[in-house]
Amino acid sequence: MSPALPPYATRLGLRIEGSALVMPFSPTLIGAPGRLHGGTIAGLLELASLSAVLRAVEAGVQAKPINVTVDYLREGRPEDTRAEATILRLGRRIANVRAEAWQGARDRPIAAARLNILLVRPPAVEEPAVLS
Repeated sequence: MSPALPPYATRLGLRIEGSALVMPFSPTLIGAPGRLHGGTIAGLLELASLSAVLRAVEAGVQAKPINVTVDYLREGRPEDTRAEATILRLGRRIANVRAEAWQGARDRPIAAARLNILLVRPPAVEEPAVLS
């Protein structure tokens, strides 16, 4: 993956497997007894989405989530969790993304998210006029 992940990804211990991000289980991720904390699942979904967008745009573009909606579909068990994002629309200023997190079977997600991500592009550098 070319774009660097933010420090929170390191805190979660994320690693890349193919096109998915993997959050290895750690006891520090437990919220309610025996369940992953919802915030860590949401963080994984957000980071997977940002990663997908940053891979799809040119270097120098910043991506900032402006709206995140997470649907928790089943409890996160104390095991590794994977997430992958799909870009639904990539515009000049906004990207619309859907991400899913799962444990074990990909077709049984534990959470899904929809994100609107602001794309901040660097100012265009104009060529100096050439006088002849």
